[in-house]
Amino acid sequence: MLLHVRLSGWACWCLFSGVFSVFSLQQRLTVNLNGKWRLSNSNGSLLLPAQVPGCVHSALQQQGYITDPYFRFNDVSYRWIALDNWTYTTTFTLSAELSVKQKVLLVFDGVDTVGSVSLNGIAVGKTNNMFCRHDFSVKDLLKDGENVLQVGLLSPILYASEQRKAHTSYAVPPECPPGVQKGECHVNFIRKEQSSFSWDWGPSFPTMGLWKGVRLEAFDILQLVQVSSVPLYNDAFSQWRVQVELLIDAVQTARGQLTLSIPELDSEQTFQTHFNPGKTKSNFTILINTASQVKLWWPNGHGEQPYYRLTIRGFQDEFLIFSTESKVYFRTVELIQEPVVGSPGLSFYFRINGKPIFLKGSNWIPVHSFQDQVTPDVLKNLLQSAVDANMNALRVWGGGVYEQDLFYEICDELGIMVWQDFMFACAMYPTETDFIQTVREEVVQQVQRLKSHPSIIIWSGNNENEAALATDWFDIPASQRPKYIRDYVMLYVDNIKKLVQEEDQSRPFLVSSPTNGAESEQEGWVAENPYDLHYGDVHFYSYILDCWDWRTFPRTRFASEYGFQSWPSFSTLQPVSIKEDWSYGSNFTSHRQHHEDGNQQMILQAALHFHLPNATDPLKRFTDTLYITQVMQAQCVKTQTEFYRRSRSEIIEGKGHTMGALYWQLNDIWQAPSWSSIEFGGKWKMLHYFAQSFFAAVFPVAFEEDDTLVIYAISDLSRDLKLRAVVNVFSWTELDPVCTLNSSMLLVPGVSAVAVFKQPVASLLAGCGNCTRLTCLLTFQLEDDSSQQGPTNHHFLCSPKDAQGLRRPNITVETFHSTYM
Repeated sequence: MLLHVRLSGWACWCLFSGVFSVFSLQQRLTVNLNGKWRLSNSNGSLLLPAQVPGCVHSALQQQGYITDPYFRFNDVSYRWIALDNWTYTTTFTLSAELSVKQKVLLVFDGVDTVGSVSLNGIAVGKTNNMFCRHDFSVKDLLKDGENVLQVGLLSPILYASEQRKAHTSYAVPPECPPGVQKGECHVNFIRKEQSSFSWDWGPSFPTMGLWKGVRLEAFDILQLVQVSSVPLYNDAFSQWRVQVELLIDAVQTARGQLTLSIPELDSEQTFQTHFNPGKTKSNFTILINTASQVKLWWPNGHGEQPYYRLTIRGFQDEFLIFSTESKVYFRTVELIQEPVVGSPGLSFYFRINGKPIFLKGSNWIPVHSFQDQVTPDVLKNLLQSAVDANMNALRVWGGGVYEQDLFYEICDELGIMVWQDFMFACAMYPTETDFIQTVREEVVQQVQRLKSHPSIIIWSGNNENEAALATDWFDIPASQRPKYIRDYVMLYVDNIKKLVQEEDQSRPFLVSSPTNGAESEQEGWVAENPYDLHYGDVHFYSYILDCWDWRTFPRTRFASEYGFQSWPSFSTLQPVSIKEDWSYGSNFTSHRQHHEDGNQQMILQAALHFHLPNATDPLKRFTDTLYITQVMQAQCVKTQTEFYRRSRSEIIEGKGHTMGALYWQLNDIWQAPSWSSIEFGGKWKMLHYFAQSFFAAVFPVAFEEDDTLVIYAISDLSRDLKLRAVVNVFSWTELDPVCTLNSSMLLVPGVSAVAVFKQPVASLLAGCGNCTRLTCLLTFQLEDDSSQQGPTNHHFLCSPKDAQGLRRPNITVETFHSTYM
């Protein structure tokens, strides 16, 4: 690429370090301003040390001004923190080497959220978007010796309220969250984590702080701000190419030579180029040698996740100026929406490297209310837990944050496909020029940062906003509806969609979720019924109907949200509660439930099939109740997921060909009831253990239709199998089966769901001793000629509460602790 002959000149730098690393062969000056700052509130009554990256809540807790914000009712008790304004201050000494550089930038990777920056008492600039990187040119403001840097942060609650008041032409709903959430209002008027003002699974902690790194960057001629590499496949020529994008900040015009090479693929190209003053984007394409065999990146369960090293070298006058190295993963992704034989509407599935893939997984929410407390170990544990449960996909939900680089790096390495929402959820949004402009900057920055990751297979504009408009969540008068549709199209289509497609041609874009996809586009981007089962993806929740009845579930093309709540275990709740909280009717259990009637819904659903806990000891009754909610949740999500998996290969009454099951939700943000399968802290709920089975690559599913037992063999494998179903009939009173039935050996084609067993329940039981629906239950598995394939499943012939012969187990558990030297 470039550029300056003086060896004391410039060096390259990368903004986001996760995807690539940089090796500088010339002097580059970076002053890291992370570490200990000073923090004060608006009237100066509080002055304390604060870590950067960090937030005000974490600093107050670390210095002992507040206790654990998650303890009992502290989310309400500490509301005052977000109603105040706060100022971060640090001092640093200017070095002689830095002072002589031609350009010095003050870089904030993330400010949460509404800030004013000053250096040595002089205003530098303002921030208003948590999701944007900000840099300010400060060379002329620096002085020899000590420099004072301040960032003043406004209360996000008061700022959002003021923005709402200034929007006088018409309302932008919703005004406030439901009262049960105990949250704050007008979050749609501020570009920060939407769930930080509360959600139905999380607390209201509107954070403030310098949540990502701060530093000075100094250079003489130019610096490399961002590198992106996106592989693209040309079908016509059967050839790969890698599109490499460089974002350069140059002081003056720079000319030179750029060499791109992937040695393992025997591919290299050299370009003559130049960069103009200011920030400019330049694209280069390296063609991959067609004689080289490219190894492809595959989702978990479908292959390996190999990568190649891309080297980018800059020369001037034959002198090597810099060398940058990044990872490149090769894969293609297509979202297939095409006519379906025997059905109206269109298909909706993902094809990776030309292969249809059933997405198995969950939805990802923020790991913690305070992002500075999200450690690498926590991320690694949650993502490994997803893979351990045979998941291959996660949806990063649009009310949280664009995750840190490490999240996507781990997903790349583990083969976890990511459905990436933009951060808009369950609301209408303003479309003033200033708001649109900061959103545009947010979108461009995030796409540039993330598009090198093969794990991201789709961009999605928002969470549920099409559905909110179409089904009138906010009681918008019919006469005003065109105005809101116009705003919706302006934000998500004219701006976000257009920008994404300009920045990234390698993966599809959806405007919303749920959506009818191509059909929604035909209907002007807001479909009459975005939940139409013949198109797109569906979010579906039903807490009153019997979740053991598969007929209550929609036979959708793709299920991107569904689920049931449960409570976390007592060991997770105990540290944030006291003895008086330990009953299902306590103020604490009511306070932690942010979903209307959620605690009652769990109990009513559990009572359909289980005896509710009735121990005389209050603590045992409470812990038993927590447990039964997890049993209920696991069985409900199991039944629904099995229905979606067996619907992949069939069309019934025009519906079917389901190709995705992403239950809500994987993780928790605090210790409370939610839809998660992993508790806050990383402990698996019963649902997650169930998911390990119901997401297995080969798996049997049983259900009843017209009193006939039907068993499907589900296979995600590419190869054909010959399998039979083996059904064991057990009495509730014995550990050995009463009898065993075998089906014929049948062909199960690759990536399909096939019925391999069908028999009326009455005749099955009649040939099996004295079994009745009340006295017996079934287990079943799939076998080939030599061994069992996949896990064993179970099927209840009656509700366990009606089972006859079921006895209390007499089980003793001993735990041994060993120390290894």
